Order: sequence, then C-alpha cells, then structure tokens
Amino acid sequence: MSTAAGAADATTPGSGPRVVAIGETMAMMRSGTIGSLAHLPSVDISLGGAESNLAIGLRRLDVPVAWVSRVGDDPLGTRVTREIRAEGVEVHCAIDPTRPTGLMVKSRPTGTTTRVDYYRAGSAASALTADDLPAGLIEQADILHLSGITPLLSPTAHATNVAAVRRAAAAGTLVSLDVNYRSRLGSREHLAELLGEILEHVDVLFGGPEELSILAPGVAEDDHRGLLRSLAVDGRQVVAKLGADGGAALVGAGTAPAHGGAGPAGGGTAPACGEAGPGGGGTAPADPEIIVAPGHRVDVVDTVGAGDAFVAGYLSAQLDGLDVPARLARANACGALACTTPGDWEGAPRLRDLDAVLAGGGADPVSR
Repeated sequence: MSTAAGAADATTPGSGPRVVAIGETMAMMRSGTIGSLAHLPSVDISLGGAESNLAIGLRRLDVPVAWVSRVGDDPLGTRVTREIRAEGVEVHCAIDPTRPTGLMVKSRPTGTTTRVDYYRAGSAASALTADDLPAGLIEQADILHLSGITPLLSPTAHATNVAAVRRAAAAGTLVSLDVNYRSRLGSREHLAELLGEILEHVDVLFGGPEELSILAPGVAEDDHRGLLRSLAVDGRQVVAKLGADGGAALVGAGTAPAHGGAGPAGGGTAPACGEAGPGGGGTAPADPEIIVAPGHRVDVVDTVGAGDAFVAGYLSAQLDGLDVPARLARANACGALACTTPGDWEGAPRLRDLDAVLAGGGADPVSR
C-alpha cells in the first residue's frame, strides 16, 4: 500500500502544468573531492533523476511542470519531495511504507572520471503502477515526458509508461521520450522491446547515437544521418545528442500531430556540453533537411544531468513557439551551462542566465 505525499502544489496560479514527467528520483550521496570512496571521509547529500532533473530545468525556464513518482516512507524520500517541490515543481508522489527510496552514489575517482553506483532494486519507484497517475493530469498537459529508464525498473513501471502514453495519445498530448539507456538496468534488446510498445506514439525523440541505434536495428551507431532518417517518421522530431561534436535533428515527413500550445513541429539540437568546438549557433549542413549545431566552449565541471538540461531547453523553446534554430540555441546553451556546475540539476539555468550565451554568439558562456 501507499499514501499520497500530500496535496500537489500548483506551479502557476490558475494554470495547470504544461509538462508532466514520470520517473524515479533517487537520493544521492556524492563526494565533494576527487578520490575513491574507499578513502574519502565524507559525502554530501542531494538527489537526482532524469525526469525530475528535466522538471526542474523546465520550471527554471518558466514552464509549469508536474513530476509523478513514488518514494519510500523515509528521510531520504522526504528530502527528495521537499527539494523538488521547493523548485516550484508540482509534485504527485506516493509514499510507500514498505519500500525504500532509491539511492545513487556519485564519486570522482580521478580528475577526469565520474562514477555513479545505483542502489535502486526494490525501490519505491520500481513499484509504480498506473494507479499512481492522477486523473486528468496528462490530458490537460501539452507534453508528457518519459525516459527509457522507467520501463527497465520493473514490469509495473513499464506498464505505467504504457498507460501514460495511451492516455496522452487519446487526449492529443504530445509525447516526448529521452532514451536515456542505463546498461545496469537491462540489455539493449530488452529496452528496444519495451520502448517498441510506445514508439509509434512518440512525437519528440531524444538520444545519443548509441541510444538511438537501440531503436533502429540495422543502422550503424556512427551513421548519424541514417539513424535520424530511420526514426524520423510521421512528423516525429528526432534529436541526436553528439556531445562535444554538437547535435543534429530531423523532422520526419508527414503530418505532425496537432498538440495545443506545444508550438509548431520542428527539431533542432545542440550538445549537452562540450569542452571544444565553436561557440554555439546553427549552421546549414549539406543535407538541408537535417539541422546541426556545434557546441559551446565551456570549462566542464560535471556533465551528469547536462543532457536533461538540454532537453528541458529544447522543450521549453518549443512550448514558447520558437522556431527550430531558436529551440536549438536554447537547448545548446542550457546543456552547456549545466556542465559548469557540480550536481545533476543545480546548474540548470534560468532564462536570464541564457541571455549572455544566446546574445554573445561565439562568446564563452563562463564569466571570468
């Protein structure tokens, strides 16, 4: 059994959330210094989860957003819901009295590497069911956002994703999916099978080439254009995140579904972050149908969560009705700025933070 985590907080007076994100958020223990956890004397406590990272990123960009999940009846669960609610996100979270809140441990064994260990087997969020989806929430939103993490948590969590997508499709709510493959949760083949049950309803698809290739059998991982063309069908936007090399996007031929308030169909992307490359902006590739963008040059501190900030930037720009180059520019700036701060979500920028990056063209987004 579970109980609701209190009444949900409204993100904007008189207005419901425009985006609904569903997925697990874990408590996080992270080291503040470089070295093995076998020797470090202390850790900091925070939280992290792809869907809540995205929700916080959207809220900081003035998009009303709701997050749906489950946590345990424990201090870490209290911390998770409190922190997300404090960011202005509308929280719909069941409290499970028998299962714990998931935990991740993040460390920097060396100055150039990051290690993340998960302790989420049997967690409260792994027991997600369709009953955890509030009535009317998805139907009233512009976008439902999911990741490939949730279906690998458990059969019931997968069924929850499927139920949410069916509700979105029936209501005309746009569906966004970030593949976000986690090899420790399951095989590529298993994830392909699970996501295959909802792929036909996905309107905006995000992923790195190695992730997109999971859904495009027969297309080589390094054939970026082939991956985009294989997956961009029936008006779907496919956004390939290429790290320091930038990003690419393609809008499939056909009629894109009409989703009220979500802005015109179109796609564009930029990398989550990059230490090298030109200072942002879009360029026209040889193939005029594919939109590409290089990365911003930043001093990278922590790349974890930068991809979620990137997706938040892209979706917020689409909700604002911006065209493809502008969506791409905002996404690129959000991901780059997120790389300059420790933590999975703490560095997600606000609109005012993006001004210097977007107005500066090739300027370094870091103030020195």
